Order: sequence, then C-alpha cells, then structure tokens
Amino acid sequence: MIYKSKSPEDTSALGKKFAGNIKAGDIIGLDGELGSGKTQFVKGIGAYFDVKDIINSPTFILVNEYAGTNPETGKTLKINHFDLYRIENPGELTVIGFEDYLKDDSITVIEWCRLAEEYLRMEITKVKFNYGKSENEREIEFQPIKFRKD
Repeated sequence: MIYKSKSPEDTSALGKKFAGNIKAGDIIGLDGELGSGKTQFVKGIGAYFDVKDIINSPTFILVNEYAGTNPETGKTLKINHFDLYRIENPGELTVIGFEDYLKDDSITVIEWCRLAEEYLRMEITKVKFNYGKSENEREIEFQPIKFRKD
C-alpha cells in the first residue's frame, strides 16, 4: 500500500498511526534516500509510544535506545532505532551486537535496512520512502517482506 505525505508532519502522523499495528518483537525496516522522511516516521512511532526523549537519527552512533510506554498495557517498552547508513560491510553489525537487539523483547526500527539483510531471517515490515513531485511530498510504501539467509 502506498501513502502520500505532503509534509514532515504528515510523515510523522503516518508513523504514529502505523505504530498502532506494531508490538514488542517487531522489526521495521526503512529504506529511502537521504532526507526522504525515515527519521520523521520514527518520530511518529515514538509519539505513539509516548517516548519523552528527542528522536534523532543515530547516523554516527548507529543505534539509539528509547524508553516508551505500551498504551495497551501501560508497561515500559524499549525502541531500538538503528541508522546503518555508515556501515560499510555486514561484519560491522556483529561488532556492535546487532543480533542481541533483535532477540530483545523490544521494537527495532532500522534505517537503511538493506544493509542488514543477512541478519534479518524473519518476517519484517519494510517501509520504502520515495520523493514525490513537490519538495515536501513523499510516497511511502508498506510491504511485509521475508529476508532469508541463503
């Protein structure tokens, strides 16, 4: 399904709406060019789970961890937000303990997820961000995808 966003606020609102469908243990893969709305979408997910911290892309540190609240249970929920833009080879993910985050009972959101495909051996939801016709317009597509190691 493809959604059109006319502004960063629309993209964040779509992330918040989408978050109502995810749960602990889910992995969300985000792909798109620089500035296409990936982090803005994560801000919406954080808003749904009442994250108090400012959500920024972890481009230089690779992962940010946020504490949120599951609105259904009232329990604390951890959100792992990866940005793999600077990863040059998949072996670097082993060094940072990437797989440990996937085993955790948390939500994991991965910007530039195609760089982690060899680790993603389960069904994930992939969200693809494309530029639209105007400066602030984006086309956002949701796809359930299974990544398998050959």
